[in-house]
Amino acid sequence: QVQLVESGGGSVQAGGSLRLSCAASGFTYSDYCGGWFRQAPGKEREWVATISRPRGDSTYYVDSVKGRFTISRDNAKNTLYLQMNSLKPEDTGMYYCAMDYPPCALRDGTTWDYWGQGTQVTVSS
Repeated sequence: QVQLVESGGGSVQAGGSLRLSCAASGFTYSDYCGGWFRQAPGKEREWVATISRPRGDSTYYVDSVKGRFTISRDNAKNTLYLQMNSLKPEDTGMYYCAMDYPPCALRDGTTWDYWGQGTQVTVSS
């Protein structure tokens, strides 16, 4: 049974940091690209970052988070991470991890294979 379980969300003030984790099980984790998406209230889901497989040699980010967020993976722990620094109120939303079997879709979330249930991030000004 495939599972992706996010954790690490919470409420922080602007300028603060959070580290999201996504624990995967039920499939061969290292075979899949990893990604993070987010959805703010009343807005469409937005792609945030993608990391390549198997070792994560390549990473990709939406322009609004470049230099502030870092996506990484630990294949020994079957876990995907998103380190978020210098958080802004506009980063508020539900954050979802996802996994995609190559060829990886990067930004297009409609084709990703597996999804977590999300973790809430709230950034206050």
